[in-house]
Amino acid sequence: MIRRAAPDDAPVIYALIRELADYERLAHEVVCTLDQVRESLFGAPPHAEALVVEDERDGVVGFALFFQNYSTFLGRPGLYLEDLFVRPSHRRSGYGKALLQALARLAVERNLGRFEWAVLDWNEPAKRFYESLGAREIAEWRIYRVTGDALIDLAGRA
Repeated sequence: MIRRAAPDDAPVIYALIRELADYERLAHEVVCTLDQVRESLFGAPPHAEALVVEDERDGVVGFALFFQNYSTFLGRPGLYLEDLFVRPSHRRSGYGKALLQALARLAVERNLGRFEWAVLDWNEPAKRFYESLGAREIAEWRIYRVTGDALIDLAGRA
């Protein structure tokens, strides 16, 4: 069963974020707290949304965290998937595909122009999975990011 995340889901979403970070070999980068996750998803205004997938026996076993972005070329907003994670013990059960289908339906219902996400370059299983669903890699684009002290320096307040 896939459903919109509710405030009571914040602890399990936080746990899944940490599990995702371990899987992606990025646990050292997780600095968010449970309270920040709760506020980001359920505060006023919320900064992101989440869907969760529940297994009848084990409860919530995966999530998709997303937000709206904007395409100047399309002149329309889009849906950006920040994180998609299903616990390894529940993979190959259709949960990841079901989450992506639910997000695609949301994008269509909201009249959004596109649905996109990033994939780590080493994650071949994820790439093959996404391509099997019709996604295509935009190879000519690279993500750039400014965080921490570099962000403060760029803002001119160092």
